[in-house]
Amino acid sequence: MMETIYFGTYTKRQSQGIYRADFDTKDGSLSKLQLAAKETNPTYLAFSDSNCYSAGSCNGMGGMANFDSRFQLINHVVEEGPALCYVAVDKGRRLVYGANYHKGEVLIYKQNNQEQLTLANKIHHHGSGPHKNQASPHPHFADLTPDNYLVTCDLGTDSVTTYAVTDSGQAEKIANYQAAPGAGSRHLAFHPDGKTAYLVCELNASVEVLNYSGQGKFEKQQTISTLPADYKDFNACGAIRITKDGRFLYVSNRGHDSIAVFAILPDGRLENRQIISSAGQTPRDFCLSPNEDYLIAVHQDSDNAAVFRRDSKTGLLVEKSRDFTVPEAVCVLFNDWKEK
Repeated sequence: MMETIYFGTYTKRQSQGIYRADFDTKDGSLSKLQLAAKETNPTYLAFSDSNCYSAGSCNGMGGMANFDSRFQLINHVVEEGPALCYVAVDKGRRLVYGANYHKGEVLIYKQNNQEQLTLANKIHHHGSGPHKNQASPHPHFADLTPDNYLVTCDLGTDSVTTYAVTDSGQAEKIANYQAAPGAGSRHLAFHPDGKTAYLVCELNASVEVLNYSGQGKFEKQQTISTLPADYKDFNACGAIRITKDGRFLYVSNRGHDSIAVFAILPDGRLENRQIISSAGQTPRDFCLSPNEDYLIAVHQDSDNAAVFRRDSKTGLLVEKSRDFTVPEAVCVLFNDWKEK
């Protein structure tokens, strides 16, 4: 079956914006790369039922870009400074969330009946951490918990903060979890049962396994490295993904340039099963195909997408290809609506 796969990129060298391609879920082949929309540094993408939202810039200002299902621009919501680094959709409240790493802010946007976005709220983070990259707050993630709260990860303060959010986008802080000092909390992924969360920490190359009891309450039960024990050079973790059956978890390593494969044990803890080369340089993001037979990793510095065949019983990966060119790709995902 042919599916459409989308790529967010930097546009510092040769990329022009958001790209799409065909992906064959039977043989794992990529083909027909096309420019979907011109946009400056659309480094993260998210889809609703009829819109694509991306990190974006306009007239030298940064923020959010809002496209319809034909990738026609509806509007930008921007202000002075860099664009967002993470985007997520809250379909129930018709909200869109964004994390601004450089400005230390979490932003909440409201969509009106004409599909336009407006800025509804801005949350300023405060604090710092012991690592040299933690001189100030750096929100890197803003998304929903299984019980429909807004949860954020701040790489600069090692914090995971949860907010209650109204339909209009007003937010009230209700809980905070602190990762290990200097860990650099980056992204959070929840197990399908909603009772365990996995926090990938960029700066110390680890995953913290957290029991989740609801309403933003996290309790750590394990920390596990994403790297081989003998690796001592630079690394920064990237993306984290969990299979639909809740049996396997994957993390990308930038520097070591690899994908770490973990089995999820019955109690939610992780057991390392494989660390395999990502087949490129700087794998900032990856995703699983809709049937989860394949993993597709994109590389910021080698401009390629690599495809791995995935064993559904063991979770192990085998490289299939690495020669599909995608310029400056840093985000990859599938979407099931058809462009109209």
